[in-house]
Amino acid sequence: MTAPSESPWLVHGGTAASLDRTTGCPVGRERESDEVHGRLKDPDGPRMVLVRGERGAGRSAFLHAVGERLRAEGTPVLAVGCVPGDDARPLVLALRLVMVLEEHLSGTPQRRAAKPVTEALHAAERRDGTAMAALLRAALARSAPVVVELDDLHLADADSLAVLRGTDFARVPSPVRLLASAVGRGERSAPWRNGHEAAPDARSAVDGKGRTPPHRGAAGGVEQQGDVPWAHTIVLSRLGPDETTAVVARRLRATPDSGLSRRVRELTHGVPGAIDALLTGWTREGAIRVADGHAFIGVRTPTPVLPDGDRFVGALDALSEPCRVVAGALSVLWPLGGRAAELIPAATGLSAETVGDAIRVLIDAQIVDVRPGFDGAAAGGWTFAVALTAHAVRERLGPLERSRLSATAVEAVWADRDAAGIAYEAGPPVVALSDEADAVAYLADRVAEAGHLVDRDRAVRELTAAAQRLHPDSEGRGVLRWCRAVGNLVERPEERVPALQRYAKAAYQAGDYRTARTIAESILRNRADVLGTHALQDTANLCTAATANDSDWRALSRLATAEWWDELRLPGLVPVTGRALALCGLARWQEALDLLARTEEVWATDVRGRVKPDYFRAVAEMVLGRPERFRRALALSEAPNLGAEHVYALATTMFDELLSGRDLHAAEDLLAAQGLTADRLHPHSVFLRRHLQGRWDEALEPARWMLANNRIHTPAADGCLIPARTAEILLARGRTTSARRLLDSVRDRGEDRPEYSLDAVEAEIQRALGDPNGAEKTLRRGLDAADAHGHVAGVDELWAALAEVYAETGHTGEALTCLERLERISDRTGSGRTRLRFLLASARVLRQDSPGAARDGLREAVDLARSRSQPFETAVTLVAAAEAGAGPPTLLHEAYELFGRTGSALARFRTRAAMREAGITVPGRARATAENERLLATLIAEGLTNRRIAMVLRLSEDAVANRLSRLFARTGLRSRTAVVTAVLAGRPDRRLAPEPWSSSSAAPLV
Repeated sequence: MTAPSESPWLVHGGTAASLDRTTGCPVGRERESDEVHGRLKDPDGPRMVLVRGERGAGRSAFLHAVGERLRAEGTPVLAVGCVPGDDARPLVLALRLVMVLEEHLSGTPQRRAAKPVTEALHAAERRDGTAMAALLRAALARSAPVVVELDDLHLADADSLAVLRGTDFARVPSPVRLLASAVGRGERSAPWRNGHEAAPDARSAVDGKGRTPPHRGAAGGVEQQGDVPWAHTIVLSRLGPDETTAVVARRLRATPDSGLSRRVRELTHGVPGAIDALLTGWTREGAIRVADGHAFIGVRTPTPVLPDGDRFVGALDALSEPCRVVAGALSVLWPLGGRAAELIPAATGLSAETVGDAIRVLIDAQIVDVRPGFDGAAAGGWTFAVALTAHAVRERLGPLERSRLSATAVEAVWADRDAAGIAYEAGPPVVALSDEADAVAYLADRVAEAGHLVDRDRAVRELTAAAQRLHPDSEGRGVLRWCRAVGNLVERPEERVPALQRYAKAAYQAGDYRTARTIAESILRNRADVLGTHALQDTANLCTAATANDSDWRALSRLATAEWWDELRLPGLVPVTGRALALCGLARWQEALDLLARTEEVWATDVRGRVKPDYFRAVAEMVLGRPERFRRALALSEAPNLGAEHVYALATTMFDELLSGRDLHAAEDLLAAQGLTADRLHPHSVFLRRHLQGRWDEALEPARWMLANNRIHTPAADGCLIPARTAEILLARGRTTSARRLLDSVRDRGEDRPEYSLDAVEAEIQRALGDPNGAEKTLRRGLDAADAHGHVAGVDELWAALAEVYAETGHTGEALTCLERLERISDRTGSGRTRLRFLLASARVLRQDSPGAARDGLREAVDLARSRSQPFETAVTLVAAAEAGAGPPTLLHEAYELFGRTGSALARFRTRAAMREAGITVPGRARATAENERLLATLIAEGLTNRRIAMVLRLSEDAVANRLSRLFARTGLRSRTAVVTAVLAGRPDRRLAPEPWSSSSAAPLV
């Protein structure tokens, strides 16, 4: 059996998301659904339940879901809808209601007559509300038990609503219940902070005259329904953060990562209709990628523009021209708070009174909300009820109109700063936003959009300061956009070229390697005369690194030649730096060292210029087995002579290199020494750190994001770290097929670059599946490629695994040879990880012939592993020591808990077996049984046959068959296909609930 082709496997690039529009009770409305259902079923309950909610709250979907629930229970449900234009047709809703009730009379069909319908038609023609009310009361009295849905009651005509309000249900004995919906603000949490609602008279703050426009027409009638004794009102409020995330998960059939969830919340404010509109736009463009059952979106993915005809856009289009003009201005100016109303008249040519009236209409139409002041009391301006609407309105403005409005905002903020004596680099702009970073981004965006309409020099300074202030731009607030704008603003070559260089760096940081590479190469070829030597060196480094990250190996090979650089007129330091980095990127380490040795007098002339070549040399020597220079480089003694940007880049690169060698303590010490915090790390660094810390659920989130967005490269010597260590996690959780598919998806076919970390994990997968011969071939392939490139660092994993494979297959002589190579590497590098792997492999090889030596080595291994503070590594060591008698059996207890902390289901299963064999009680029998079944379900979903499962679990095939039978019996699942479906859907039987260590109950099973 193979895994279904449509399953969201974790592979490089991910798959495009699609929307699931299946019906059911809307997410987050379960409590309201139960309340409505209970009141309608209660014989003494209200005759009418009115469901209110703002535009997009999901009133219709909620009504239909309740109706389907009632129908499923045998309760008749009839639907009477209202449509646009009904308000101009007097008594049309009352007529429809009489007609549908007359079709549902109690008694036999012979007793039914067409006369009441005919009379109702005549009453509607005469606009005779009194007659229609009498006919409605009669129909209600004669009707059989039924629930009537009255959807979109706010579109109904006023006369029909008057008839409904005047019908005294208390005196009309009737089995009819009405379930209605209508637009209405009701009680809802505001989108800004703490859920504070504006003061009742906050709309009057527009002009201070205390004028509050009354509700008009049908909408006003609907608002009064809540005062009718026989009507009960329920308000559908906005969804909270968790409910919003749950809606996204259901729609995408995948768990959204934190970045996607955050953007959805920010753009929709928890309005279900806006959530659907946003997800529809993104999925139509293929912007949402799914990897491993999780959904992701790039930080630079643009917000989709709501199409014409969308409910939120249509509400604005239905208003007068001044309202639309003011809404357009507010879409740009609203973050300025109460000052926006002061600026709009001059920007639009409208009078202040017209602007004030328009804002009140926009509020009444639920397009704009009053924004509380930061003291929680006074009005602090306005914001759009749905941020997605603001984006649509802003994007519909013409380019010149947007530029003029942006210039208005910029001039106002600059005037405030000048009046307060605040320099542009001294602090955040004076903008009425609670988050400083958003305030910086808002002003920078306005400056970029204003372009030449504001002072160019000041604009360039402002944008440059904003880019530096928010670097690195992990939230995607716009550093790349601002740097591009600077490039368009400056004209003098001596300013334009540095601006373009900054733009190229921002593009590289944002993952736009093609743009970074194109700009950098253009500068090197055409404008090298403008930049100094060190700036050109940075540009050459950038060009080479972007080419490597773009996986253009042919171009990188050309950058490694002297001929490519000889075509350019560059100082000698620059070509050496670029060539050396290209050679390192191609894993031609010895060639890089030879080049640097020949040209040392060229690149070692000053502290600033020698930093990069010296670091390349240190890394090359470390890879070749001589780590001394790299360890000295960790002190960053040149830092005082480097700028903060260069120190950050160098320190984070060293950090990755240390994590590549699994030296967590040294990496943490480096961060502390340079004053860097975890929030400033790149996603790949975050993943590598969490992986070693054993925080695997947290580690998988950035890993999935990087894989889905093709961002798997790291600046470390081993460019395969992200997929290799992600596959390690998958394998430890029993996801053998997923791990193998991931490795296959990232391999560089046809390139002779060593991929030893991928080879090591692939061999582990083959060993787990009972294929030692395949593991041997994979390990040998990896060692041959490493030898061809002179690799020493990292290949200890291959030698250790090969020694274990030979020991398991009875080839002791070959195993001892592997140990000799491994010991030489350990002695040569002094790596704690290599020493630990040597001790563990030695114990496996020497277990039969020299058990005493094996136990001594394992005792040392336990101490070493504990000192390294890496949970999974420590747990593996403890199990080896306990099984060999090198420590008390209670070590298995400790290992068991550590495996649980990382979520290593497969290792935990095997440890349970070892504990039972040692006569140790396994804690939590019920939990252990649930974990066993969950692991079995995972292996089935991975497409493994019973024979393969037996190999992985180290059981007999009969034992696997028995466990599978018990799984079916306990869960009610009837086939392997049903198990696969349950696992992939993430909504399995309760007996296969998420593991206790899972970080999210919404996470997929596997």
